[in-house]
Amino acid sequence: MTTETDKSTDATDNINLDGLTELATLVGAAQDALTDDMVTRLSSVFSEGITLLDRLVRNEGVVHLLRELDRPENQHFLISLSNAITAASQDLATAPPAKGGVIGLYKLGCDPGTQEGLRMVSLICARLSESMREMHRHGS
Repeated sequence: MTTETDKSTDATDNINLDGLTELATLVGAAQDALTDDMVTRLSSVFSEGITLLDRLVRNEGVVHLLRELDRPENQHFLISLSNAITAASQDLATAPPAKGGVIGLYKLGCDPGTQEGLRMVSLICARLSESMREMHRHGS
């Protein structure tokens, strides 16, 4: 006489065995499909990837950068930067070549977009210099 609990256990065991059988079939098929050269390359890539990951995690600067990049304002900045790179690439590809000269440079300098870009680069460089001086003062 079997109880409900025994039937439930039998069903669970069948599901687990079916899953293991499918997994074993998958592993066997993968072994058949992979050549020795492919296995060697995969193990090399895996090993180098683990080494790289270890170096990245041990690097305080990279960890700090990743924490900073996780902030919403920095994510917006990165999205804006990537959009700007794409748009600038398209603009540059379709624009005629610059004629050069002082007058062309003057016209470019009068463009509000150029002034804003120079302002942003100037602010980033000023903050970078300030941060580096502060780090050297504290010996960090």
